[in-house]
Amino acid sequence: MSNPTLPNTPPQFKTAEYVGEPGTGRCKFCKQPIMGSYFRLNNAMACSACTERIRVQIPKDSHAAFTRGVIFGVGGAILGLILYAAFGIITGWMIGYVSLAVGYIVGKAIKMGSGGIGGKRYQIAAVVLTYAAVSMAAIPIAISHAAKQPRTARTEQSQTLRAPSEQGATNVAPAPGGTPTAAKRPPNLATALFTLALIGLASPFLALQDPLQGAIGLIILLVGIRIAWKIAAGVSIQILGPFKSTTPVSGSASAA
Repeated sequence: MSNPTLPNTPPQFKTAEYVGEPGTGRCKFCKQPIMGSYFRLNNAMACSACTERIRVQIPKDSHAAFTRGVIFGVGGAILGLILYAAFGIITGWMIGYVSLAVGYIVGKAIKMGSGGIGGKRYQIAAVVLTYAAVSMAAIPIAISHAAKQPRTARTEQSQTLRAPSEQGATNVAPAPGGTPTAAKRPPNLATALFTLALIGLASPFLALQDPLQGAIGLIILLVGIRIAWKIAAGVSIQILGPFKSTTPVSGSASAA
């Protein structure tokens, strides 16, 4: 969550800002001359009053904020999964660069849900959700590609799969009631979904069967995860000080 009282410009370290010369010690937030002591907020000079006001406004981490962040992150992961899968299904291309968009969506969703609060646990959640969204998108893409195969190819494949059971049908022993016993029970729905999930989660590494394309896709996925990690870090405000200002007060200046 952005704070209107904080500077929009990123901290700079190349140009030195000297403090202590008369007339130059001013608060970056209220623009008033700094008398006595000052603080550093993300490398910006601030007076004591502005520092205390900003310190109070910094969002505090809590279990509720983390829960909201994860819920929003799951929503962002689902949206990213749909985006990745839809792109692959519509275009027929498996372009790993969509992973960058997924990482951005997940990171922003977590940050939105937490109210700008970030930290290690938010970043770990962003990494897990980004990886899950990208890897699981391989399942609907693979199903769509299989459904688009020519009907004759699917028929031949199904006949090939049925051939062993048909050839061995005469060897099935009848049950006591006269009903043949099944040689093998089909897997239930839970087992099938669990197997699909495992295959989906392993898909980035299974793609390494094509070393070049698989490695490129994995590297891009890592970059997308890195994007989510950085965004989920949240608002970072470093407060240093107090430091003593050498800018003379008006009374001592007039006395001189």
